[in-house]
Amino acid sequence: MSNTLISLKDIVKTYQVGSVEVHALGGVNLQIHTNEYVSIMGPSGSGKSTLMNIIGCLDTPTSGIYELDQMPVHEMDDNQLAEIRNRKIGFVFQTFNLLPRANALHNVELPLIYSGVSATKRKIMAEEALEKVGLTDRKHHRPNELSGGQRQRVAIARALVNNPSLILADEPTGNLDTKTGDEIMRIFDNLHEMGNSIILVTHEKEVAEHANRIVHIRDGNIANDEVLREN
Repeated sequence: MSNTLISLKDIVKTYQVGSVEVHALGGVNLQIHTNEYVSIMGPSGSGKSTLMNIIGCLDTPTSGIYELDQMPVHEMDDNQLAEIRNRKIGFVFQTFNLLPRANALHNVELPLIYSGVSATKRKIMAEEALEKVGLTDRKHHRPNELSGGQRQRVAIARALVNNPSLILADEPTGNLDTKTGDEIMRIFDNLHEMGNSIILVTHEKEVAEHANRIVHIRDGNIANDEVLREN
C-alpha cells in the first residue's frame, strides 16, 4: 500500500452545550493512504460532519493525534491550519460556495490568489483545472448562468487547482438531480484514476459505493470499515 496520507489516533471531540457536555467523537482511529478513495457514511448526528471538519482542518480535536502528510496537525495554531487548508486540501461542498459576481475562471483562481501565485500562472492553472472537469467553454460564465451540475464542476475545479494532497467532498451530489449527480460522481471517479486522494462524506449508499472503501460512523465511533475493492 502507498504512503499514509491521514493518520488519526484516539481522536476525541467534545462540545459544551450549556451545562451539557456532548461527545461528538469518542476516540476515532483511522488511516487513509495516498490515492485512496474513501467514503464516510453515517446517519445525522453520527459524528461524520465533525470528523470531516477535523480532517479538513476546519476544527481541532479535543484530544488525540492527527497527522496529514506526516505533519502534526493537532499541534497547529489557526494560521498554520489555514495554510494547510489552502495548500493541502481541496474542498467541494453541497452548496457549491461560489462567488456570485465572479465568473467560473475567477472562482477557480481564488485559492491561487491566497497562495500568492502570479496572475499569468493563475489563469493557466485555472484553465487547466476547468479542462479536467469539462468546462472550458463556460469559463467566462457567472454562477447564475450555469446549471447546478456546472456549478459543482466549477467547485471541483477550484478544489483541484492547487494540486492538493486531498480532495474532501461533503455531500457533493446533495443539491443535484440523479442524472447530474451521476455525472459529478463520474468526475470524482476519473480524478481518482488520475491519482487524486478523495474523501467523500455522504449519507447515500449509491454515492458511497463509488469509493473503494466505506467507513461507517455511528455514535461518534467507527462502526465498520468496509473495503469494496482493492485500490
